[in-house]
Amino acid sequence: MDAQRSGAVFVLIASAGFGTLAIFGKLAAEAGLNTTTLLAFRFTIGSALLWIGLRLRGPIQLPPAREFRVAVALGALYAVFSALYFWGLLYVPAGVAGITFYTFPVFVYALSVTVLDEQLSRYKLAALACAIVGVALMIGADTASIDAIGVLLILLAAFGYATYITGNRAAVANTPPDMLAAIALVVTAGLFVVGGGVTGRLSVPSGPDQWAIIVGIAVIGTAMPLLLYVTGLQRIEASRAAIVSTSEPVVTVLLGILVLNELLTVSVILGGALVLIGVLLAQTDVTGKVRTPQ
Repeated sequence: MDAQRSGAVFVLIASAGFGTLAIFGKLAAEAGLNTTTLLAFRFTIGSALLWIGLRLRGPIQLPPAREFRVAVALGALYAVFSALYFWGLLYVPAGVAGITFYTFPVFVYALSVTVLDEQLSRYKLAALACAIVGVALMIGADTASIDAIGVLLILLAAFGYATYITGNRAAVANTPPDMLAAIALVVTAGLFVVGGGVTGRLSVPSGPDQWAIIVGIAVIGTAMPLLLYVTGLQRIEASRAAIVSTSEPVVTVLLGILVLNELLTVSVILGGALVLIGVLLAQTDVTGKVRTPQ
């Protein structure tokens, strides 16, 4: 298998891994795991595995002091929108959450135009319109199962992730994206552990079911896809990786149907299709920064 094909396969598998996050979030709620415990263990184990993976790839070199401080600040932001995402999962189906969160590339461009003075094109305007209409369709699809509050929380999480990416571009452009992600995960893990300890919401998972969810979200939904995504970006161009990555919300929707018995309505299908079209339009000039799981 040549580098182009193997790179695409790596990105595809990584996207599938990221697509499991909402599923693990739903399973955690059913198993009695609160969000704080889930995310504290997820980021602690996930960040440890990521650092091990980076070390196996070669020597680790920390960024300069200024870039390190910015990475720490972005890690704190990551903790906020990760909490928003999993909070939103309590109100909406996993498939809808996955599609709604995937509006983040459109927010990236909106922020890039206003903050980084990037040029606004008709493609980006069309992308924004598609995303807005798509989310509106999903909210109006079935008010009994799709709570507007949950959608709003997921949108706030998507906006937070877009702010993270924009801050990455503006402040730490010279820091390797995999190192930035590794530092951010450590900070995020620390905040959830400390916050959970102070509020009394941090507990030790009990039983094989809870531990299976913890290990699954840390390995399948965090460390593995991050390493695969970085490896894939070293073999294929960022624009191709961005297109392959649109499989992520599709995986979430399919797993929601197969694992959680979620219903797929016509409005959700149409809304999701508009969101994905908007993402493809927005990513016509994608930059190629590595992502970090929400």
